[in-house]
Amino acid sequence: MPVPRFIDIEYCLTDDALFPVAMAWSLHDGQMKTVVIAPAEEWLPEDGDLGDLDLHYLEEQGVPLIELIHELHQDLPDQTVYVDGLDPDEILVDMIFSALNQEAPFEIAPISELITGASSEELEDRRRQLLFEESLEPQLPENGVYALLLMAQGEGLFDAD
Repeated sequence: MPVPRFIDIEYCLTDDALFPVAMAWSLHDGQMKTVVIAPAEEWLPEDGDLGDLDLHYLEEQGVPLIELIHELHQDLPDQTVYVDGLDPDEILVDMIFSALNQEAPFEIAPISELITGASSEELEDRRRQLLFEESLEPQLPENGVYALLLMAQGEGLFDAD
């Protein structure tokens, strides 16, 4: 049984800016990829105020958008990719692809469309509990994807090898 695909995006949010800074996604075999994202120039506020965010780090360590888009096209073509439903994931994905005048090769859906036996609130409580039990920092995208994978596995949506 194929493993459902998940994505989580960490982002910068200030009064003048909203843009993705890191992303994790799961692959067909349940493994994950994680990247720091080099921001597009048009995403940055004119006053340069990004709060606690280290722009130099993003520019030095971040993956260029062209490379990120290439990876996502390879890893998630024609897929439904599930998210926790808490963040502006669709907006952030659109920003990534729009920066290079492309469209995402996948559809985004909330986890509640995959795990239908519980309310969105119950699913979020379960996700938070898994993050706590596994001692995972909730702001890291790879931890968000891992928690969603554990939830799907717990529902019997795929077999762990």
